Amino acid sequence: MTEVRVPTLGESVTEATVATWFKKPGDSVAVDEMLCELETDKVTVEVPSPAAGTLSDIVADEGETVGVDALLANIEEGASGSGDGGGSSSGSSGSSGGKADAGSKETEEAPKKEVADAGGPQGDDTGTKMDVMVPTLGESVSEATVATWFKKEGDAVEQDETLCELETDKVSVEVPAPAAGTLAEIVATEGTTVQADAKLAVIATGSAGAGASESTAPKAGADHGGDAPAKAPGATQYDTPPAGDGGPGRSDIEDAPSAKKAMAEKGVSRDQVQGSGRDGRVMKEDVSRALSATNQPAAKQTEAPKAPRAPVPAEDESREERVKMTRLRQTIARRLKDAQNTAAMLTTYNEVDMTEVMALRSEYKELFEKKHGVRLGFMSFFTKACCHALKEVPEVNAEIDGTDIVYKNFVHMGIATGTPTGLVVPVIRNADSMSFADIEAAINEKGKRARDGKLSMAEMQGGTFTLSNGGVYGSLMSSPILNPPQSGILGMHKIQQRPMVVDGQIVARPMMYLALSYDHRIVDGKGAVTFLVRVKEALEDPRRLLMDL
Repeated sequence: MTEVRVPTLGESVTEATVATWFKKPGDSVAVDEMLCELETDKVTVEVPSPAAGTLSDIVADEGETVGVDALLANIEEGASGSGDGGGSSSGSSGSSGGKADAGSKETEEAPKKEVADAGGPQGDDTGTKMDVMVPTLGESVSEATVATWFKKEGDAVEQDETLCELETDKVSVEVPAPAAGTLAEIVATEGTTVQADAKLAVIATGSAGAGASESTAPKAGADHGGDAPAKAPGATQYDTPPAGDGGPGRSDIEDAPSAKKAMAEKGVSRDQVQGSGRDGRVMKEDVSRALSATNQPAAKQTEAPKAPRAPVPAEDESREERVKMTRLRQTIARRLKDAQNTAAMLTTYNEVDMTEVMALRSEYKELFEKKHGVRLGFMSFFTKACCHALKEVPEVNAEIDGTDIVYKNFVHMGIATGTPTGLVVPVIRNADSMSFADIEAAINEKGKRARDGKLSMAEMQGGTFTLSNGGVYGSLMSSPILNPPQSGILGMHKIQQRPMVVDGQIVARPMMYLALSYDHRIVDGKGAVTFLVRVKEALEDPRRLLMDL
């Protein structure tokens, strides 16, 4: 007997709620097959099977709150497939009275296979149907949106050929064909939101692929001929809103423990909160949004529905294009607005003379690249300068958790990166203990993977401070928005020659404006200005970094 226990949930997370069981007692399970899903205050965690066998019993039912390492279920090893033999033999005998064939050995073996029934009389049809499932989306990601189908029903596909692309909150995922054959059916159409391990399509392999398009046509409606399969027959079941949106079964949904606590503390009714979790479960951030909406003036609430769109003349509508926001863009919009609603954001500015950094970089860049294999850029200087300043002003590297301030004795530096699909912030961990070469190599590697859409969720979590370089796009001045729950973000801008007074003389110097946005709830003006001055001093005289001054 193998025990299934609650895995490690993350730093400072001690309990979770059992959200969904994908298996029931008596079901066969394979190694690493998803058994259930747990929800914590921040993330959703999938629990894989530690062994192959049969799920003998479930100890923690859906909705129960469990601690770390608590027992969830038991698996009886070696019991899986014990009933398969009987099922196969009965299936063989039951189908022996089917369509007459040549009476050969192939006819006897055919029922043992998962034969694709195209409705034809061929007895030598040995093809099978294979489901195309949603691949693993990453830790804490439980759903995705079908963005684009590159194939349509009836198309021939090769093994590992990309069938469609899914979008999650952070990354895009390509779904390859598990086998060669014909795309017999598309279950989840473009725009459909699918859960992890949901079925996307069906591929007919072998000779069954030849009749796959014919078998799918009647399902979509015979009145439309060959063009009918353009809509997946089963797509409507995925378009139905989840039960949490006021549908049946809402009273059975267990909300996140942190959300319950927040609602109790703030005196918020469950009916006032719209859940964004799985099946409409209420998460902690949903309570915060409900409070923000409640505190707004009534006049603003009544005017909100009128804001989205002004009247447009009919002749102009034909020149408009309406495009649905991607999940990534929706997440960016929500998080930025949450930051404005939650933090007391304030921005302080300064300017830095980049003469010394540029001279140092120009002198050593070739030797640096030759030795370390990476180019010496400006980001490593700014990263080092910020790590140096954060030691003196630790509150800029802290975060608020309820009524506590959590000070970080390390620097996980977030580097805001623009990609074709939107802004992401990969995290360079322990940047305060890295060399210039290590920082440059990490930034290059993370930036390339961000632009290719191959960053994992783990690589974009846990940052304590963020750098945003709008100067690469030509920005001269901006006020960056915090990346919650962080308390500080430094905005870098364009380096521009400006007249400066140096030793009583007007000279042209390469100058850059710096902008520090900070959470005024825990960072005072003195601390913010001190931090920015220390960054300025370190950049104008890089030798200070070597001497820790």
